[in-house]
Amino acid sequence: MFSGKTEELIRRLKRAKIAKQKVEIFKPAIDIRYDSEAVVSHDSNQIHSTPVPASANIPLLINDEEVIGIDEAQFFDMELVGVCNRLANQGMRVIVAGLDMDYQGKPFGPIPALLATAEYVAKVHAICVKCGNLANHSHRTMGNDKLVMLGETESYEPLCRTCFYEANQADG
Repeated sequence: MFSGKTEELIRRLKRAKIAKQKVEIFKPAIDIRYDSEAVVSHDSNQIHSTPVPASANIPLLINDEEVIGIDEAQFFDMELVGVCNRLANQGMRVIVAGLDMDYQGKPFGPIPALLATAEYVAKVHAICVKCGNLANHSHRTMGNDKLVMLGETESYEPLCRTCFYEANQADG
């Protein structure tokens, strides 16, 4: 979280639109943090999207698009991997943004399999709020054991590996 994943997704999709490519963006229907339809970054950049309850809905909503964007991919089911590969095999450029690890530091949903099958991967990092190093962990600051818990700065903080380990030692 807070690394600029959604910001980068929006930037790439807007560039595709400038290039007059046909673009469609999807997000999980459960993600209504900023807007029920738009994909919105933490600094309020946004682009219209189509919320879907499951990854199987994505191909049903595509017509003649050339570029497909998917935000918050970690919240989708494992079928997303097959969906993305089928779309790419049909000649579409598929751009996916999502967290690679959950709040416990474990691989999150379909992201590891998407990373393994992607041609290009850009891993962006937040800044650790404790020490200022690159952060690759989203530390949950609220006591809740649910794997999927939507939240922002009130629920999560970006931490580097060392600070994440120290925080989890203190929590546990």
